[in-house]
Amino acid sequence: MSVFDLKGKTAIITGGAKGIGKAVSYQLAQQGASVTILDMDEAALQGVVTDIKNSGGLANRHVCDITDQQKVLDLFNTISQSSGLDILVNNAGIAHVGNAENTSTEDFDKVYQVNVKGTFNCLKAGVTAMKKSGGGIIINIASIAAMVGLSDRFAYTASKGAVLSMTYSIAKDYLAHNIRCNSISPGRVHTPFVDGFIAKNYPGKEKEMMEKLAKTQPIGRMGQPEEIANLALFLCSDEASFITGSNYVIDGGLVTLNT
Repeated sequence: MSVFDLKGKTAIITGGAKGIGKAVSYQLAQQGASVTILDMDEAALQGVVTDIKNSGGLANRHVCDITDQQKVLDLFNTISQSSGLDILVNNAGIAHVGNAENTSTEDFDKVYQVNVKGTFNCLKAGVTAMKKSGGGIIINIASIAAMVGLSDRFAYTASKGAVLSMTYSIAKDYLAHNIRCNSISPGRVHTPFVDGFIAKNYPGKEKEMMEKLAKTQPIGRMGQPEEIANLALFLCSDEASFITGSNYVIDGGLVTLNT
């Protein structure tokens, strides 16, 4: 058996049509897992699933609003009934820019609904399915925002702090059920969100802002989604079987070298 082999494993990746989630979906499928990708963007979902299948991988897709608990529970139950559930990657989330004063109640609630409640809904459904399957692996995508103070990220920071705390709680509560739970806390990663944010807020200065943002990280560049996916692959594999209740920072040195 090759290293990081996931053949015979069934995985669900939320927010798997773009950015980090897309890279994770490709990586797990490449290593043999049958991946079910959840996202709200149907066209992007179709593209990812088609690419994986064309490469010889196994993939399915569902348009899913993770804030709707009953729909999440029903979908996870349907998926796990046919093939069990071995891996869950909670990647779906939204960002927000603002401090405590200029963050509206509506914006705060929206971030909470997706990043906190949505993750909770998937964890609730995931552990239920994994208990029936005899165990499993959960990866929550948190953020360095859960660990250090970032300017104008009030709601986002609060939500990712909750994701990190839920990781520890799940790891503790379900250890006896052979469920491992870890989190990954990326720094700034070059995703479509970053491109969109720069284009919207700094039109005509995209290249300048990209260089500026890259220099804020000690390593001198942003991370790539594939680098986060490589870490997720390791944590999902049997090679990481002794690891649970841990948070992995992958940030080009930002947290430790900028303090």
